[in-house]
Amino acid sequence: MGMNVVQKILSEHLVEGTLTPGSEISISVDQTLTQDATGTMAYLQFEAMGIPRVKTRLSVSYVDHNMLQTGFESADDHRYLQTVARKVGAYFSRPGNGICHQVHLERFSAPGQVLLGSDSHTPTCGGAGMIAIGVGGLDVAVAMAGGPFHLKCPKVVGVRLEGELTGWATAKDIILEMLRRLTVKGGVGKIIAYHGPGVACLDTTQRATITNMGAELGATTSIFPSDQRTREYLAAQDRKEAWREVLPDPDATYDEELTIDLSSLEPLVAMPHSPDAVVPLSEVAGTRINQVCVGSCTNSSYHDLMAVAGIIKGKKVHPEVSMTATPGSRQVFEMIAASGGLKTLIESGARILESACGPCIGMGQVPSSGSLSLRSFNRNFKGRCGSKDAGVILASPEVCALGALDGELPDVSGHGKPPKVSLPKSFRIDDGLIIAPPPESEEVVVVRGPNIQPCPINKPLGDTVAGKVLLKTGDNITTDDILPAGPKILPLRSNIPRISEFVFSNLDETFSSRSKQTGGGVIIGGNNYGQGSSREHAALAPMYLGLRAVIAKSFARIHRSNLINFGILPVVFADEADYDKVSQEDELVIEGVLKAVDSADGALTVADKTKGFSFKGICQLTEYEREVIKAGGLLPYTRGSA
Repeated sequence: MGMNVVQKILSEHLVEGTLTPGSEISISVDQTLTQDATGTMAYLQFEAMGIPRVKTRLSVSYVDHNMLQTGFESADDHRYLQTVARKVGAYFSRPGNGICHQVHLERFSAPGQVLLGSDSHTPTCGGAGMIAIGVGGLDVAVAMAGGPFHLKCPKVVGVRLEGELTGWATAKDIILEMLRRLTVKGGVGKIIAYHGPGVACLDTTQRATITNMGAELGATTSIFPSDQRTREYLAAQDRKEAWREVLPDPDATYDEELTIDLSSLEPLVAMPHSPDAVVPLSEVAGTRINQVCVGSCTNSSYHDLMAVAGIIKGKKVHPEVSMTATPGSRQVFEMIAASGGLKTLIESGARILESACGPCIGMGQVPSSGSLSLRSFNRNFKGRCGSKDAGVILASPEVCALGALDGELPDVSGHGKPPKVSLPKSFRIDDGLIIAPPPESEEVVVVRGPNIQPCPINKPLGDTVAGKVLLKTGDNITTDDILPAGPKILPLRSNIPRISEFVFSNLDETFSSRSKQTGGGVIIGGNNYGQGSSREHAALAPMYLGLRAVIAKSFARIHRSNLINFGILPVVFADEADYDKVSQEDELVIEGVLKAVDSADGALTVADKTKGFSFKGICQLTEYEREVIKAGGLLPYTRGSA
């Protein structure tokens, strides 16, 4: 029986376990990446482990999130990151060099290797044939220290692509079609492996768009084969030595399979407020929009920006629309400038933003009140754009360009044929803003500003967990809901006492103060609790406030891992009907916690002292997760086992 690409790469990196879906495995890690919103804490955690030098083949620290420096905090973090990278042997990508995922794809992606990144869109590099997984920063710190990555072996979903894209359909529409079919929780516990004859019609940056936004499926990661198109891309990046062929065997099998006929796809959009609220563009054409933003780590490549320039060339942005364009990297910026694309964008009235995450994380370009913004981004959760009453619609860069001209969601039938964009034979190579680590013998002083505080460490798990229900939430609560981003809060990522004041602030401004008054407690959640970004701060800051357990109908993968990493019990309702019986402010008690954690089924009993009844919960953990959570989290566990 043949192997698929996931099985091939995982088997080469397998440290412990067997590749049986659902079983616990650990894999070695070749590369890591961090960005400044998560990286400061990750490197503080790495330092706390007492390891003098990173042990991976390659680790890169990027600066791309906290670029609006309205105070000293972000600048201080950037100085810390640059000096600590130099000390521990990591590469440092300076501010202005670009978005971590775009730059990593260009300059460091390596087919057949395993990449761990403290950002949920790390799977971008799956477009180049890597197993690239988004995790919390503490998991990255452990990998930098030489530790393996532990996970439950995912199922592999084979997605067979047939035919070729036609008309205005794009790579973005492939992943929107996946979201339409599977929803934002349909990929939990799975890796999406694309294969089939239709793969050949997609270049590496188009594939990266699909794997990037595969994070919205809740999938562990997504991957394409490494084939001749991959080789062409790496050769154009002057990195042909990094290429390696990684193809599925002709008789490869998959745990689940589905097929997409590319020739039947039409342009799709995701309406507010979820990436899986997908409908055909034709059904909503004519909807008025007031803003268009092209960019993000999903769609800011040379291909994307030149396609937009080709559409708007010689035209002006609609007078009622504000348009921005973000080149994903300095390489993209230089190349669209040299090719004339930048001049076209400027002449159209589009505003050019720096190569950074920007509006995607609420850093600027907040839409006007009650308006709709059309964006080529990956997420459109309510409030993520910086406004609670504006809506974000997700679409391809091409549809965004047409919308910018029309002032509404376009009817593509009236716009002729889309422009053809081919990748260049060679990209402009200038790694001057990537600082390589010095020899190990060099003395380096790490600079720490006053905003940088040590990472709080939890106590070992006790046998009784008790506390009030601090908050009861609905389904699909995001990490943006738990700990918002934006220019006010993101600069505090290295200061847990300060940032903890904003936990759940968009849902309940009293949460932080109530948690401090009661000494912590419990949260009740619905389905897919913690979806969205990998920000471990959504677990770390609540832990600092005394959160002891989250009892939910189900959890998103990364957030569940982050809860365990910081010693917070992730409990699932054994009977979802019990969710309706529990109210905010109820006093809950869980006894015999240690026995339940060590048991195979993880069964425990939760007593509601306020209402006088009990219900069953499940905290089913792997052997590794049990030891981590009993120690009080991954940091004390790692320090204790070092």
